Amino acid sequence: MMTQLYFIDIQKRFGPRQILTGTDLVVSSGQCSLLSGANGAGKSTLLRICAGLEKPDHGSVDVGSGNQAWKRCRHTLQAKAVYLHQKPYMFDGTVIQNLGYALPRRIPQPRRKQLVSEALAWAELESIATTSAKTLSGGERQRVAIARAWLREPTVMLLDEPTANLDQEARGRTIQLLHSLKEQGIALLVASHDPKHFYNLTDTWLHLSAGRIEILASGTEMTDNIIPLTFAQQAL
Repeated sequence: MMTQLYFIDIQKRFGPRQILTGTDLVVSSGQCSLLSGANGAGKSTLLRICAGLEKPDHGSVDVGSGNQAWKRCRHTLQAKAVYLHQKPYMFDGTVIQNLGYALPRRIPQPRRKQLVSEALAWAELESIATTSAKTLSGGERQRVAIARAWLREPTVMLLDEPTANLDQEARGRTIQLLHSLKEQGIALLVASHDPKHFYNLTDTWLHLSAGRIEILASGTEMTDNIIPLTFAQQAL
């Protein structure tokens, strides 16, 4: 069954600068929304608000029980959504240990080992399982971060520039994992300066400008011949 989260009239100001002005957003299970926008447009701020990490100045959220103030939904958002920073943080220890941090302590050790093993296989990390996480390449760190988030069984995954500064192979592996998440029914909201890389993943292309979201393409429009060209133009 499809689930949706609605964010209504989200507003955020930093000092004299209004970053978000009456921003509306919907994220749906099994769907990928791509969020483009210039530097400083507020993409990261919006993702953090959706994750329950950044308090908006105004706005409401519907997590399935009607519109409520963001503050009342904060803990629900933190339980449902995971925010992944552009530069994933790695804890001290191995890849296995880093993945284990995602699991509640109440889970028995045999089950923890099984879940971590499944995450290693899913993200193709077995070959570096015992490697110190802080020595990994950018692409490897991103895959560890995504696998760690996957272990938390989120409803929504919010990714901030997940392929920034990655080479072609690492970018391809990351996007492959995002396809898998989408197939599992997880809602994806991806902020990126490189929209062309996400064309085959995207269901709705959003653009954030002047504090508001514009829908550039959605549904069947994503398959029109003009859309790949538009992606290429936006990426220039």
